[in-house]
Amino acid sequence: MTDTTAAGPATKPVPADAGQVARLFRLDGRVAIVTGASSGLGDRFARVLRAAGAEVVVAARRVDRLDTLAAEIGAVPVRCDVADADDREALVSTTLDRFGRIDILVNNAGISWVGAAEDEPLEEWHRVLDVNLTGLFGLTQLVARHMFERASGSIINISSMLGQVASMPVKQASYIATKGAVTNLTRQLGAEWARKGVRVNGIGPGWFRSELTVDMEDDASQTFIRRNCPMGRMGEPHELDGALLYLAGDASTYVTGQTLLVDGGWTAR
Repeated sequence: MTDTTAAGPATKPVPADAGQVARLFRLDGRVAIVTGASSGLGDRFARVLRAAGAEVVVAARRVDRLDTLAAEIGAVPVRCDVADADDREALVSTTLDRFGRIDILVNNAGISWVGAAEDEPLEEWHRVLDVNLTGLFGLTQLVARHMFERASGSIINISSMLGQVASMPVKQASYIATKGAVTNLTRQLGAEWARKGVRVNGIGPGWFRSELTVDMEDDASQTFIRRNCPMGRMGEPHELDGALLYLAGDASTYVTGQTLLVDGGWTAR
């Protein structure tokens, strides 16, 4: 909202020339960490950030896949189980030792347990929370402390549209619980760290093809999606590119605490 008081605008308007607009989505000179980068959406996120000019550190547990990705795009691979505190520390230390800064963190690592809530073993519940929520928060803390020193940074939490609605008929109580928590944690951290120069936002994908949705490739599941999604289909990984670049770069400098739903209209029903 424009300030129309006698004191004038709070900031000078930026000219909307072609070069300035193009730079909104460029990440040249910035350093990004992507967790869960060994496959699926994480692999795609790493490739997109690298293509936009960022130096990228890719992290996951499956080193062979990380090494292949890193070789293809010129990234730095770091084996990391985000549920392990020592691994989180090592990931941040390795990135800072190599590049001296962290500008972008994409918290993408995630797991799920599928089954009736009354049958979910508590050890599985804790395992999902350890990766999807506790590990995410622990890594975010480490990275944010560095970002505070420079009063600059963008943290992007990969939540889900299922942080807003139930997943029925798919039964995955612990996953749903973590994504709801991540969505609200994003609001809290976005507000809490706004004056420290660190933006915290999220992306809430709908049904996208990934390792977590391989069981949704059967005819019954595809029929369910076609009937219930306003766009009538699953999303393709490249359809998250714009949301990622928007939140990572200068196009969203006045946006924090938000989760951008990319769900084909699912939650608008």
